[in-house]
Amino acid sequence: MHYCDHNATSPLRPESLAAMTHALGVCGNPSSVHANGRAARAVVDEARERVAALVGAKADQVIFTSGATEAVFLALRGAVEGSLDEREAGTASRITRLFISGIEHACVQATARRVAEDLPGLRLTHLLVTADGVVDTEALRVALREGKGRTLVAVMAANNETGVIQPLAEVSRLAREAGALLLVDAVPAAGKTALDFSLCDYMVLSAHKMGGPQGVGALIVADGAPLRPQILGGGQQKGLRAGTENLAGIAGFGAAAHTLLGADGERARLVHLTERFEAALKKALPDTVIFGAAAERLCSTSNFAIPGITAESALIALDLDGVCMSAGATCSSGRIAPSHVLAAMGVAPELSQAALRASFGWSNTNEDVQAAVESLVKLAERSRRSPQTDRAA
Repeated sequence: MHYCDHNATSPLRPESLAAMTHALGVCGNPSSVHANGRAARAVVDEARERVAALVGAKADQVIFTSGATEAVFLALRGAVEGSLDEREAGTASRITRLFISGIEHACVQATARRVAEDLPGLRLTHLLVTADGVVDTEALRVALREGKGRTLVAVMAANNETGVIQPLAEVSRLAREAGALLLVDAVPAAGKTALDFSLCDYMVLSAHKMGGPQGVGALIVADGAPLRPQILGGGQQKGLRAGTENLAGIAGFGAAAHTLLGADGERARLVHLTERFEAALKKALPDTVIFGAAAERLCSTSNFAIPGITAESALIALDLDGVCMSAGATCSSGRIAPSHVLAAMGVAPELSQAALRASFGWSNTNEDVQAAVESLVKLAERSRRSPQTDRAA
């Protein structure tokens, strides 16, 4: 198989597997005070330091979760509810406005809607993006200036579908000037581009998108940022996220993060693979559309469409040729939903329905790129010979 779907999940790195295997042999609860408990605690502490180092944070700012979706929920609801606690203590004002960009991940979109529905007095606003998929910072500046009340802004570091990198430094400056809080979903960007936690108040990470195990993520919280815990119980992780820690998962997460520290060589190789893929595809099929091509993008992601070939047909053909990709839109239970990201960019629905995403990672080679291009070219040629084939499929 030629696996070109690292943005969906990245194969487990050998370093993560080794760390997890070691952790599985550590028989102890990290909350226990005896020797075995201390050994388990040491595994968690080391992983926490490694995850923090990847983004320039402090170890005690890292909260381990079951994944990025939980981390987003903890950040959004926890921040808004935590601001109520602050108001009661007379230290800060309540968060009354929630801004999210139109290209945020589905878990951010859905959680933001639910939080706004559940918490009276919270107003949700969607931020505009340009045709290249970049957050419109001027629109953000105006929105921050014109409204009233404390604001929580959610802007991802880079988009998971298009790979377009967002202007976090400018977003952070505008938020700071307005007294707003900033949540950054760094899941697609971690290890693919430099991240600076000091720019934001909350940052979300996921292990399996960087070659760690599935089922573990992290929320990193700046000192003093409001946060009310959402899972209560034994008081683990300073009472901010209860539950016995997933020792093996956390160990694998830490190992993946440590491997990516200073991974300039890996990023350079991914740039080469992505550029080679797009150049070969455009040469063979000049009408190929690459979304966000004019913007700065991650080294690993190519979101594209071959006009006249639906994503559903392409994915079936690619799979039969042993090539794994995904649609540019969210896939759920075998269904391909319209991409809210491409819709926010103003892409026509018929072109959006053809969107595919190739995403490369540590395990990919030139052979994977060649196989992917050859499969797509073969599909396009077959479609041109039998134009009804694709539509029937």
